[in-house]
Amino acid sequence: MTDDDGTTATAATGTLGYEQARDELIEVVRRLEAGGTTLEESLALWERGEELAKVCRHWLEGARARLDAALARPQEDDQG
Repeated sequence: MTDDDGTTATAATGTLGYEQARDELIEVVRRLEAGGTTLEESLALWERGEELAKVCRHWLEGARARLDAALARPQEDDQG
């Protein structure tokens, strides 16, 4: 999951696509909800989930910005 300083998880999330991050986040939540992990494992899962949520948020904010930019452009077809 992570090194003691958390660098592995942080570095790995930078290369994840939205779907990969979302799917891994779903798995992290499932494992946390299932219980049966130690406190240390639960904390590591929680931290990984936070990183994955940031990745998903980043992708969604980027998609929103692209949509807003596309909608703000005058449509060539509408002017014809």
